[in-house]
Amino acid sequence: MTALTVPARPAQDAGLRPVPWRRMAWVVWRQHRFAVTGVATLLGVLAIYVWIAGRQLHHAYAAAIACHPASSIACGDLISRFNGIDNVLTNGYVLQAVPALIGAFVGAPVLARELETGTFRYAWTQGFGRWRWTLAKLVLLAVVVAAAAGALSVLFSWYYQPYFAAGNQRLFLSEVSPFATGLFPLRGVAFATWTLAAFAIGGLAGLLIRRVVPSLVATLAAYTGLASSPGRSYATTT
Repeated sequence: MTALTVPARPAQDAGLRPVPWRRMAWVVWRQHRFAVTGVATLLGVLAIYVWIAGRQLHHAYAAAIACHPASSIACGDLISRFNGIDNVLTNGYVLQAVPALIGAFVGAPVLARELETGTFRYAWTQGFGRWRWTLAKLVLLAVVVAAAAGALSVLFSWYYQPYFAAGNQRLFLSEVSPFATGLFPLRGVAFATWTLAAFAIGGLAGLLIRRVVPSLVATLAAYTGLASSPGRSYATTT
C-alpha cells in the first residue's frame, strides 16, 4: 500500500491543519520560476529599449520645440529628426503583443501542464486542496504579471509624453492622440488590465483544453480577436 492508495480517513484528516499559504507561494515559485524569469527578462529588455529610445525622443523633442524661427532650415531638420525617431514604437501596435505573449506562455501552461501530465492527482493530495491549489497558482502569478505590466506602463507613459504635449502640433507629420487605438491600451492601468485579461484567457484555455500547446494557440487566437474587436476600437477612440 502506497501513499496514493491509503484509504481516506475523514475523522482523522478533519483535524489536520491545511498547508500554509506561504508554503504554496514557494511551490508556485519553484514550479514557475522559469516562466517568471522569462517575463522579467522580456519586460526588462523591453524597458531598457524603451528607456534608450525615450531619451533620444525627449532630447529630439526638446531641441525641436526650442528652435526658433520654426520656418528655418535648421528647425525643419530638427523637426524631421523628431518625426523620424523610432517609428516602430510610435503607433504602439508592436508593444500590444506583450500581453498576448504573457497570456500564452505564462497563463496557458499554469493548469494545462499539470492536467496534461497528470501530476495534479498527486498535487491535490498534499493537504492544500484542489481549489486552494488552483487559486494560489493563478492569483499569485496574476499579481506578479499585472504588477510588472503596471510598472512598465509608467515607462510607456513617459515615452509618449512628447507626442501628447500641448502646443506641439507643428512638429507632427500626422496627428497623434492619447486615445488612439494603438496607444491608449499602453498607458496607465490599461496595459496591466490587458495583461491580466490575457493571463486569465490563458488560464481558462488551459483548464478547458488540458493540453499546453493547443491552449497556447487558443490563447493567442482569443486575445487577438478580443484586442481587434470593433468594440475595443470604439472605446479607445471616444
